[in-house]
Amino acid sequence: MALMRAAYPTIALPLPPSNLPVRSNMSVRCCNLHSQPQLHSRKLVLAVKEKLENEHHNLPVGPNGRDDEDMILWFLKDRKFSVEDAISKLTKAIKWRQDFGVSKLTEEAVRDVAQTGKAYVHDFLDVNSRPVLMVVASKHFPDAQDPADDERLCVFLIEKALSKLPTGKEQILGIVDLRGFGTKNTDLKFLTFLFDVFYCYYPKRLSEVLFVDAPFVFKPIWQLVKPLLKSYASLVRFCSAETVRKEYFTNETLPPCFRD
Repeated sequence: MALMRAAYPTIALPLPPSNLPVRSNMSVRCCNLHSQPQLHSRKLVLAVKEKLENEHHNLPVGPNGRDDEDMILWFLKDRKFSVEDAISKLTKAIKWRQDFGVSKLTEEAVRDVAQTGKAYVHDFLDVNSRPVLMVVASKHFPDAQDPADDERLCVFLIEKALSKLPTGKEQILGIVDLRGFGTKNTDLKFLTFLFDVFYCYYPKRLSEVLFVDAPFVFKPIWQLVKPLLKSYASLVRFCSAETVRKEYFTNETLPPCFRD
């Protein structure tokens, strides 16, 4: 045994220089696991894009069109990455945008109805860095105003709020100020239109809706509307103006109507 040990001496292999990076198999596997979902999503986006080009070539292209990959990915996420379901919802959304004339909506086009002060996009983000869409229910008089004007203002403000999204943020906050609300302000048709627009054409863009200081007269109305909203009803939070002040804004960013 001693002779054998002498015949085959132990050879010390040189260690790699300490300044060279060592990449373990574990790090390679983690990198692959991280990239796989992205590659899969990319393939699905391209699959949707190709099918839209082949089967719905009459739809417009460009921003919010059938070749808008960011929009395609958003609808895929909404439909749990089902290509067929995403295409079904996406084609309706693109067609609606075209028919409604979303790209043609401007400040000037909605100026008259906007001057009522019934709805606007707040100048500041909330504490969670969300753009804020404000609705003042006591200033809405459905019998005195053209419903089409209200719908155009609604869509214009949604687009405006989304344009204010900071990098990395994807959803907006809705606040409905119900102080002073009465039966003359009731508009079930518009309320359902608002939620339908978010569900069908701006899916998962609405993070939360605050119903602020709802009076007793609003409660039966909510019971009628709630079943129509389906899953979106879970986004609604009834709260007080004081809650809005304390939980959603700073003194500098608080909407003027809540400074009283």
